[in-house]
Amino acid sequence: MRMILAVAAVLYSASAFAQTEKPPMVGDKPLVQVKPKGTNEAAAKPAAAAKGKPQSIAVRLQACLEIDDGTKDRLNCYDAVIPPAPKPKPAKAKGYADCRFFKEEDERLACFNGFAESIPKLPKN
Repeated sequence: MRMILAVAAVLYSASAFAQTEKPPMVGDKPLVQVKPKGTNEAAAKPAAAAKGKPQSIAVRLQACLEIDDGTKDRLNCYDAVIPPAPKPKPAKAKGYADCRFFKEEDERLACFNGFAESIPKLPKN
């Protein structure tokens, strides 16, 4: 009987610890990043784009900067604006459109980040 009570106490306390509000943290970031319910790739795009208003490429690239840096989601956002067309040995990028030629995802993300950050902030009319 004592064994059953001990096991029940351990299981109850373990389940109580698992019910915490905050996710486990690594530094100041959560260990696992979970998207809120109902979000998808379309949510990464600005609301005006969803309404059908045409936006410039510059505004759409700047909207991608709002996604956490170094993530696959940000690269997917850039790739949605300018689809990748990898080349075996691309030349140095002279503009944001040349970033699509990089085969490696890290290089393509760094290239897009550099150009998107250097674009002057435009109004989101």
